[in-house]
Amino acid sequence: MAYVIVGVSGMIGALLRYFLGSFITHFWIQDFPLSTLIINLIGCFVLGGFTTHLARLDILHPKLITGIGTGLIGSFTTFSTFSTETADLLQRSHWGAALLYLLLSLWGGLLFSWLGYKAGGAVFNLTRPDHANVDNKGETL
Repeated sequence: MAYVIVGVSGMIGALLRYFLGSFITHFWIQDFPLSTLIINLIGCFVLGGFTTHLARLDILHPKLITGIGTGLIGSFTTFSTFSTETADLLQRSHWGAALLYLLLSLWGGLLFSWLGYKAGGAVFNLTRPDHANVDNKGETL
């Protein structure tokens, strides 16, 4: 059953990525791969926050959480497109754009993952007030 959940979630994530990428590309005509950058940063934020804290809420089955994280978000974001777009920028001697894309993707991805984690923690604390001052070991802070 987990394979079906991940597969269906993956199809949804891929379609979301395609539609959002097409929408951004429609308005962005520059060589810089903005659509992939935005999509990957959104994915970092959602994966950092949503899936990190969702399991603690005990409202979804673990297989569904895996489907969301691995299937939906995994197919929504794309490392391979980031890599080929970076290589393409380098091939065309757009060194500055390639470096900017690389740094924004790396540091932006880490930042957005951290922000998502913090946002997810805030949502977790708001939705579970009885656990608001408890750390991962169950000890009161």
